[in-house]
Amino acid sequence: MNIKVTQQAAKKIKKGYPLIQEEDLVQKIETNEWVTFTDSKGTYLAQGYLGRQNKGIGWLLTRENCPINHDFFVQRFATAKAKRQAYYADAQTTAFRVINGEGDELGGLIIDLYNEYAVFSWYNETFYHQKATIVEAFQEVFPEIKGAYEKIRFESTLPESQFVYGEQAPEPLVIKENGIQYATYLNEGLMTGIFLDQREVRGLLAEGFASGKTVLNMFSYTGAFSVAAAMGGAIQTTSVDLAKRSLPKTKEQFAVNGLAEDQQKIHVMDTFEYFKYAKKKELSFDLIVLDPPSFARNKKKVFRVAKNYGELIEDSVDILTKDGVIIASTNAANVSPQRFQQMIEDAFVKKGVDFEKIATYHLPSDFAVYPHFPEGDYLKVYFYQVKK
Repeated sequence: MNIKVTQQAAKKIKKGYPLIQEEDLVQKIETNEWVTFTDSKGTYLAQGYLGRQNKGIGWLLTRENCPINHDFFVQRFATAKAKRQAYYADAQTTAFRVINGEGDELGGLIIDLYNEYAVFSWYNETFYHQKATIVEAFQEVFPEIKGAYEKIRFESTLPESQFVYGEQAPEPLVIKENGIQYATYLNEGLMTGIFLDQREVRGLLAEGFASGKTVLNMFSYTGAFSVAAAMGGAIQTTSVDLAKRSLPKTKEQFAVNGLAEDQQKIHVMDTFEYFKYAKKKELSFDLIVLDPPSFARNKKKVFRVAKNYGELIEDSVDILTKDGVIIASTNAANVSPQRFQQMIEDAFVKKGVDFEKIATYHLPSDFAVYPHFPEGDYLKVYFYQVKK
């Protein structure tokens, strides 16, 4: 099927921009088949698909005039696998991303490896409609994969997580990252127990950045930052998350690494309430990790990174030791690096403290970023030393 795009969209496509927006189309069309995009005169531009998702309504898959079939996906998968040979060669890390959507010219599909198992994340119905072809091609390029699961990340009546093929993974499936063990669950909802994009930051903590420090890990989820800090010599870690599951999940992460619980504190409570509690108890920390979800809601408050992140910084300064460090992190794609840095530094200025940015992290290389789609590099992690 041929689909015409506007003159402005044609210019974007020619420059390599891969995302299709609703306003790019000359007329509204819905289809779950592969399509050819043309300019208003019918001249070939690219091939791809339309499929509603959390960003845009479709992706370009290739500017070449070739069939999108089994062989096409085999080639894409083989290219992606070759780019990640350094990860395959690293015995200390057994979980990483092999397909990062548009970063591997497959916008709408993400595939992560956990030991010898794969997890597919489908971001729209159209790509899911082509699942049989895609999974067959994947199996050809990754014959070593024992079994696979999938996550449905678009509006659907399908189960959000289910087994796809092969052998089922043990529960928990213990993976390695930077030589540290983490318990993961491949078929428990949309999340597995670890966010692989923070590997390099956890690696720094594990290598000794947290050595001799007291560490506060806010929005701790399953406590992965806390485990990395403890393995890297932290005196004590404190993990705070509102979700009740965070307590047993965090305890499990410490246990699989043989870490004694008595040096680790875990609080199931709202992070803003914990700041008040810590001030009241006159607690202070040498290192504070702030990695909130882009959006969160509890009974009292709605939190948005784009609006409220500065409040986290202000509250953290109050319980930070002299010359302490704040690791400020967000995966909010709607907040630019410049805007995020400004929010953080405005909060420091408001608190009247001196500060210095001492390190910056973005996505690790397995989270490939397409050069003509810089917003795909969503992760922003800034280390600040605060002189009070």
